[in-house]
Amino acid sequence: MNTQHPLKQMHFPHLGLALLLLINVSWAQEGSYTVPRTSNGQPDLQGVWANNSTTPLQRPEFFQDRATLTEDEYQQLLARAQEIESEGGDALFGDGFLNAVITGEVESYDPSTGNYDSSWMANRNIERRTSLIVDPPNGRLPAMRPAAREFMAQQAQARRNGPSDSYTSRPLQERCITYGMPYMLAGYNSYYQVVQSATHVAIIQEMIHDVRLIPLDNSPHVDESIRLWHGDSRGYFEGDSLYIETRNFSDASVFMGARGNRVFKEKFTRISDDILQYEFTMQDDETWERPWTAVVNYTHSEDPIYEYACHEGNYALEGILSGARAEERMAAEQAQ
Repeated sequence: MNTQHPLKQMHFPHLGLALLLLINVSWAQEGSYTVPRTSNGQPDLQGVWANNSTTPLQRPEFFQDRATLTEDEYQQLLARAQEIESEGGDALFGDGFLNAVITGEVESYDPSTGNYDSSWMANRNIERRTSLIVDPPNGRLPAMRPAAREFMAQQAQARRNGPSDSYTSRPLQERCITYGMPYMLAGYNSYYQVVQSATHVAIIQEMIHDVRLIPLDNSPHVDESIRLWHGDSRGYFEGDSLYIETRNFSDASVFMGARGNRVFKEKFTRISDDILQYEFTMQDDETWERPWTAVVNYTHSEDPIYEYACHEGNYALEGILSGARAEERMAAEQAQ
């Protein structure tokens, strides 16, 4: 039996993967940094921040309870990443980078049409962390409740049975409505701009140009009968951090199986000039057996937020639906 660590067993012949740049980031420690203040005394979180980390949401099981790589493993990871970079080829979205390094396989982002190439990707940050999830301690999502698993199975079956019955059958991101909140895909339009005033914080998301406007006036949440794509957010500053609680999500705005009754808590803390630490906790007793928490290290960017037009005329959606009707006509003709 081979007991070598998987990182030591990796070989990458002709993977055809690419990264534009590999960055070894030395993360600052909380408590060792004096957070700048705005003119009204708030912690200054303003600027453009990027989520380009290669750290996966869930920890690969072979790391077990280890939250970080050893120095030897980290150096091996960097070496493997440089190997991948030299090959050129497909883009590695989100968790795809570490999965490709570990397994030697690339999972296409869009199997029906083929993957994007690496020119679509931003520079990626390679961390020593083995997962974004920090609680539970195993770095993995809690068990999903039976009713939630059944809901997910029904959703998947509906997509298989009638993926283009109507525009409502297509996902919200394809309809240029929203990628949801939080948006977790790293390395592709994963930039955010924070703007502050004495009474509000605005968080501008590059993907589908979503803007969250968060009041800081201690006002109560709107009535629970009012449901919003991104929920209803209320925020406050305490110490060096911005805290936000969001409720009242639309049932149509599903996040990893969680629907409208989830409670989403966020904490933004600037831990260096170049790092904005983003911690969030997802609580939904209808979906998971316990809450879970993740930490994402956003890095400062001198680049602006760019327009993400998302085919505003929805010509792509028109093409998808008309193509589906054409397939139905052809099937009916063949049946006759």
